[in-house]
Amino acid sequence: MPTITPAFADATASDSTLRRYLHGLPGVDAVGLEARAAALGTRSIKTTAKAYAIDLAISMIDLTTLEGADTPGKVRALAAKAVRPDPTDRTTPATAAVCVYPDMAETAVAALAGSGVKVASVATAFPAGRAALGVKLADTRDAVAAGADEIDMVIDRGAFLAGHYLKVYEEIRAVKEAAGAARLKVIFETGELSTYDNIRRASWLGMIAGADFIKTSTGKVGVNATPANTLLMLEAVRDFRAQTGVRIGVKPAGGIRSTKDAVKFLVLVNETVGADWLDNHWFRFGASSLLNDLLMQRQKLSTGRYSGPDYVTVD
Repeated sequence: MPTITPAFADATASDSTLRRYLHGLPGVDAVGLEARAAALGTRSIKTTAKAYAIDLAISMIDLTTLEGADTPGKVRALAAKAVRPDPTDRTTPATAAVCVYPDMAETAVAALAGSGVKVASVATAFPAGRAALGVKLADTRDAVAAGADEIDMVIDRGAFLAGHYLKVYEEIRAVKEAAGAARLKVIFETGELSTYDNIRRASWLGMIAGADFIKTSTGKVGVNATPANTLLMLEAVRDFRAQTGVRIGVKPAGGIRSTKDAVKFLVLVNETVGADWLDNHWFRFGASSLLNDLLMQRQKLSTGRYSGPDYVTVD
């Protein structure tokens, strides 16, 4: 199993000690959190900074297809778009990764070979997470065996909401071990956690258990990434680094569709954890439609003309 950080050995000794630790975290001032997120969202940036922000956001996208109708052809087309988002402009950066189901990971790996674009695979019975641990670990091992660089796992929200924190902790650790060298993103499905206090507890639980990234959502429920829940998670990784020296990535996913939205999230990152998180090794967007808007806004900045939706491919 992965090594337990010594600072948390006592906290993770039993269900009761872990519950005591997580419930001992400071309560979240919901009004203050939402007000700060809203205030940061009003920041405007100048044209040169906007061009930089657009390219940065493109480079942070996990270009995603997670549909029952996914085909090898669709995955290969998505991979081609990830490598060269705008075929008419070679200065456009590639995206960070392509995210697919485990059975499509091998196709994505082959299509992206030598490109530098990562392959991320969801696992652990995504999106519901309702499966036995053995099934979840097999799901993870299959994705890694197919060549996935990153694993996006979902926590057992039922266990978490029932207060069975040690079960969730041990499951994350087991998946982390099964993932081997692949980076592990732990998805909380914040829209199902009901309270900001629960999001803070889930963030710390994921980080203590060995997550390389903490991720808001699957994109499959009504409420996904919001500025407020992402700000809360950014504050958690900031405080975790201050306490342990360990840096954890953050990935808001679902519902981020416009350049304006993406810039708001980048401002949150810069103002909360600092510029050293403004890198796709530490911050990602889980999105697909976002890329098209970024490309259209990028083209408008460079030419002065807005080409409209026909300028980009439909995923």
